[in-house]
Parts: sequence; structure tokens; C-alpha cells
Amino acid sequence: MTRLHLHDGWRLSTDADIPVTLPAGGVTATVPGCVHTDLLTAGLIDDPYLDDNETRLTWIGRTDWTYRTTFTWRRDGHDRTDLLFAGLDTVAAVSLNGTVLGETANQHRGYRFPVRQLLHEGHNTLEVRFTAPYTYAEDLRDRLGDRPGAYSEPYPFIRKMACNFGWDWGPTLVTSGIWRPVTLESYSGDRIAQMRLLADTGTDGVPRLTVALDVDRLDGTGELTAEVEVAGERARLTVPEGHSCGRVSLSVPGAELWWPRGYGEQPLYEVTVRLGEQEQRARTGFRGVELEREAFRIAVNGEPVFVRGVNWIPDDCFPSRLTRERIAARLDQAAEAGANLVRVWGGGLYESDDFYELADEKGLLVWQDFPFACAAYPEEQPLYDEVAAEARENIVRLAPHPSLVLWCGNNENLEGYADWGWQDELQGRTWGHGYYHRLLPGLVAELDPTRPYWPGSPYSGAPSRPPQDPTRGTVHLWDVWNRVDYRTYADHVPRFVAEFGFQGPPAYSTLRTAVSGELALDSPLLAAHQKADDGQGKLLRGLGDHLPQPRDLDDWHWLTQLNQARAVAFGIRHFRSHAPYCMGTVVWQLNDCWPVVSWSAVDGEGRRKPLWYALREAYADRILVVRDGAVYVVNDGPRIWEGTLRAARRSLSGAVLAEAELPVGCAPRSVSRVELPAELTEPGDKTRELFVAELGGQRVVEFYAEDTEVAFPGAELTARVEPLGPGGGDGYRVTVSAHTLVRDLALFPDRLDPAAETDRALITLLPGEQAAFEVTGALLPDPSALAKRPVLRCVNEAHGAD
Repeated sequence: MTRLHLHDGWRLSTDADIPVTLPAGGVTATVPGCVHTDLLTAGLIDDPYLDDNETRLTWIGRTDWTYRTTFTWRRDGHDRTDLLFAGLDTVAAVSLNGTVLGETANQHRGYRFPVRQLLHEGHNTLEVRFTAPYTYAEDLRDRLGDRPGAYSEPYPFIRKMACNFGWDWGPTLVTSGIWRPVTLESYSGDRIAQMRLLADTGTDGVPRLTVALDVDRLDGTGELTAEVEVAGERARLTVPEGHSCGRVSLSVPGAELWWPRGYGEQPLYEVTVRLGEQEQRARTGFRGVELEREAFRIAVNGEPVFVRGVNWIPDDCFPSRLTRERIAARLDQAAEAGANLVRVWGGGLYESDDFYELADEKGLLVWQDFPFACAAYPEEQPLYDEVAAEARENIVRLAPHPSLVLWCGNNENLEGYADWGWQDELQGRTWGHGYYHRLLPGLVAELDPTRPYWPGSPYSGAPSRPPQDPTRGTVHLWDVWNRVDYRTYADHVPRFVAEFGFQGPPAYSTLRTAVSGELALDSPLLAAHQKADDGQGKLLRGLGDHLPQPRDLDDWHWLTQLNQARAVAFGIRHFRSHAPYCMGTVVWQLNDCWPVVSWSAVDGEGRRKPLWYALREAYADRILVVRDGAVYVVNDGPRIWEGTLRAARRSLSGAVLAEAELPVGCAPRSVSRVELPAELTEPGDKTRELFVAELGGQRVVEFYAEDTEVAFPGAELTARVEPLGPGGGDGYRVTVSAHTLVRDLALFPDRLDPAAETDRALITLLPGEQAAFEVTGALLPDPSALAKRPVLRCVNEAHGAD
């Protein structure tokens, strides 16, 4: 078998009347890529991520485009040749040497066309003509009848990344293009058309591999035999005469089990399948997955896992720009923040092979939504067959990955039908029920019975129950952020929280790059990077009595970032303290696709927001949570946590007003309640006292009143800046000594250099304590600026001395 990549020599053109002038013959196109990035590279459009440029580029998604290239082909000694498109976005007609090979209408699947008889010795012309996504989707909407959804965009009528059409954190940048590789593949004889791998622990606990082959046969005569090899074990797979499918299962007793991070190692094994002269390889790991449905408790290899999760959206509006290195960096940020699961949200994509391979290696569990989100989706043709085809392809593609532990039918569509008034609008029209309750579970059961399927989120386990029943299944908690204070999280005790979050702005350097001109709270360009309904108002109202209202943009940036971090951490800590009744939190969201004010912990330029540091604390294996007159000792580690809990009520000056030493023995993967004596829970003056508890290197500091009520002293501190290496080339250590109480000390070195970052944030110091920050990534002309506002911040910096 020989393969020829067809990524060179492409030109992009259009016959439409457009606001820019293309050169004769079109512009140079990058494949894989898309129209937006090609026009940007050609200098014909401004960067859609900057200022409000996005609003002037809607014409791109309403224009038909043509990609064309010429390639050289010579006879190669093979009998058959196919043209493979791993991904076309989205509605296209493919032609070779003037003959139409086929039409496509699905970004979520690949295409194979037999082309041997059409190839010319020497030069060949390949053309892909894209119909504007809006044209296709709106025509289908007119034919099938409109459907309700969260946004007045036609994304339910085209099998394409829904958030391309805009979201409450993303721009409307509707793409077309050849977004995944193009290959010419030549071969002779029978071809392995599909290899499906299912690896689990078997019924007896011994690792087991099942291999199923679909073979594209020249004819049906004769029996075919393939050889399967994994971890030193071999088996023969037979395709009987007259058939095109074969299957074999083999025990692999020498293989070790794959575990999620924090529970064990992640051994991976190469599987080799040989059929004649063909050889296919894949990598897999062995593990078992179970879902206790009422409690929504995920168990791996029989071990229940408290899910410390993050939601994942496409990391770029133009996913062809994503490299393996960038995905690795983002997943590393998830793991370093303490996450053990990434939920691939349903308004995006089935992600690249790189994504799942890296999740396998890093021990990050993956919850995969099918691509349906926040709308009623029609089930009529041609959409129904497209959904079935994409689901079949991707279920098989992702089956080898041990990290993938759950298939979920959709995001919020079951809730939309039940609770958002859709039924009246639909008037009996289809909305997706058949996908989520029949088609998709049937395909998962047929193609990948090693993994559980869940119809949607939120969902309580049966169509007859309210989707947001907190006693069963999953819930999404959006009353906080939209309507109520984040302390309301304490009123919820759900089984599993699959979405909840709070907004905050991106890093200052990210915002500064994205917005030209003056940055001000009332800047229209800043507003262009806030997509949530009344987002700015909710940010300011969300400060509540937790933090003061900002006086200027610097205060707004610092206080709203801090409030985001506190809100999400408060929710996580509360939910974790209710384990094992509650067995999971999946924060909305890990990442961004562009520079924007959003719910993310890592912004669109990959910079960590204060929320990321708060996640790292709240998602640590061991934490202490103060609530209801007690300290809850949360131990999600593999060993017992025992020792003496030292708890004290102190004045703001640090003086001990009351204290207690309480013995603790908390078993692995459990929570213990330690009752506090009244002298620790009842302050003499709630505005001038605080509570501190410590156990085994973990500390929790809580105040008896909100920050706006606390009589904070003016922050008195000294900061010493010294290089980590000769000349500061390795970075800097900033050592802060507190002479008074210092509340939530943070460092923002990116304000001095966009490449600079710090290793920690949000540290509360008692009088006499020190904290050291390591700043890396930049050589600064004036390192002393690290010790000054607005780089060095704390809550009580603006308070006068008490």
C-alpha cells in the first residue's frame, strides 16, 4: 500500500461578489485549513480575534468557495486507488479531472472515493466546491420547519461544529474548508476497510482484546485469515468465504490494567493486525468501566472514581490550527489543576486522534458528548443518515482509547424539551428524541459495548423524570451566575454536577492584545469580547457583598477574576464534602477558543487565570472544607489521612482567641466530619476575626463575614525580588513577608511581559508569615516592578489601617 498526501498547490477562489479582491487564480490555500485562515494569511482580512473584526466577516459563511490543486500521479503497480478526505467542512462537491466523485454534508466524518479509473498519468486536477454553510442550513430549515434553540442560528440543520455559529463565549465565524488531511491511497487485493478494537477486563478480570475486521474484498471467494498480536499474545482472525467481516477475542494475561491519574499507572499496548501484505497498528489499554446510573457513579476497574472534571470546548475556532503540542499543553493544564476527567462538550467536535492519545497517556478520563447542543435537532433526512454515519465512524475510531469512559447523547437538549418551552414551539415536529434514546444507544451497544451510554446531560435516568432531578443522574447548575449568589451552591446536594461555573476576564496581556486603543469598562471593543447576555452586569452584581465594586479597569480585572476563582472553588469544595453521595463535579470550562471574558480557567492565549490556581487547590487529593459547624476532611488519595487537626479562632492581628486539637483518621477515598466546639464557630466580633484549620500540611482559612464587612487592616508587607539564576534568565523569586493579615495575595507578571507566569496565586498570609512566588518565562528590565501594584495585588491593599 502506498500513500500520497495531497496538501500542496491548493488555491482558493470564489465566483461571488465579495468585499475583498482576490488575485487572478485565487489565493494560496493551506490544507488542512479553512477559508478564514487562508484569507488572513493572504492579508485580505483582519484578524477575526481582534477588536470587533468578527462582525465584519459574516459574509465568509454566506459565500460559496472553491479549492483547487493539481498533482502528479504515476502508475504505481497497484490495482486500486482511493481518494481519502479525513474531514471536509462541510457542504461540498468533490471532482477529479472534471468528474464529480460525490457530495458531502458533514464535518464530523471522513470520505473515501474510488478514483483509479479517473486518474491520468502525469497531471491531475482535484477540485472541492463548497456551498455556503448558511445557504445549506437555512434552505433545510425552510424545508423542515424551524426548531427552537438557545441561539437564532441554523446550526441544528447542518452537521457542523455548532459553536461555529457563535455562543455565549465564542464568536460567529462560520467556516468552510478542507480541515483534515487529504490522501491518495493505492493498494492491491483485499483491503482492511475498518478495524475495531475493544479492550476490557473480561468477565474473569483477565485483560481481553476483541478485534473485528471489515474487509473490502475483490470478490467473495476463499477464506481470509488475519493475524492479531498484542503484548506477546497472538490469535488468528478468520473472514469466511462469502463474508466481509471477521472477529476474534483473545485473553492477554500479561497486560497490566490502565488506570485514571491518581489511581494507578497508564500502560498502553500496541496491537498489530496483518492481512496479507497489509498491516495496521493501533494502541490501546485494558480497563473496565461501569456506570451506576441512579447515583451517576463512574467506576474504573471496579474502583469508584470521584470525578474532578473540566469541560472542554474546541480550543480554536479554526481547529486545523491545533497542533499536538498545543493540545498536550492544554491537557497538561487540566491535569496539573488536579482534574481527572475532561468532558468533550456537545457543541463542538469529536476531537482529533492526538487529543485521545494524549488523554490515554496522561490518565485523563474522557466523557464524549455526541455533537448536539442547546437546540431541537430535526430527525428527518438527510440529517438522520448523516448522524448515523458520523456516529458509526467515530464510535469505532475512538473505541481503542482507554481514556474514553462515557458516551453522552447531547448537551441540554433533554432539559430544553422538558423545561424551556420547546414543546409548544415544536408543535409535534421532531427534536432529537430518536437520536438520544434509540439511534445512538443502539450504535454504542452494537459497536462499543465496553462503555456506558447516557442519553444527555442534564438527565435523571428516565424520560418521565425531570431532567434536573438532583437525586438521580447529572445536573447543570446555572442559577449561580445567571440569577443568584454563589453561596447558593451550598443549598444544592446533587449526585453529579456536570456543568457549573462563573465568569472572569482573561489575563490582562491577553485582553490588551485583543483590544486596541483604550481599555475601559465601557469600551465597545471590550464589550465585543463579552458574549454572555448582560455579562458585564452579572460580573459586577456577582461581586455582591463578597468584594468591593471596582474603581477602575485594573480593579475590575483583579476583583472579577478573584470572584470567579472564589465562586467555583466554593462550589467544588461544597460538593466534594458530600462524597460519596455526590460523586463528581465538571467545571465549566477549562479553555477558550479566542480571547474573551468567559467561564474558562485557561484563557484563549493559554494563560492561566486565578481560577486555575483555585482549581488546583480545590481539586487536590486532600482538602479541608468548613461548613455547618464542622471541618470536613476530604481524602481522595489512596492512603489513610490521619493526624491532629489544629483549629483556631484568631483576631485579624493573628492572636489566638480560641483553639482546639482534634484527632483525625480519614480512610482513603472518603470524607470524615470533625465537629468543632462552639468557641471556634461563634466569633466574638465576626468583622475582626477569622478561622484557621491545619492538618498534615493542608490549611484552610475562613472568615466569619464577607470581605466587604471585615475590618481589614491596610496591607503592610515587604517584597524581595531576586533572580532564580544568573542575570534573571531563569526567572525571579518574589518573597513576600506579611506584617499584617494579607488576604488573597496574587501576582500578575504578564502585565510586565506577556510570556511571564507565576507558579502560585491567591495566598492568604497571617501576620509574620511569608510566601514565595517563582516567576518564569521572561527577562524583565525592571524586576522590582513585580513587587508593585498592579502586578502584586491583595484584597486589603486599599483598606486604611484599622
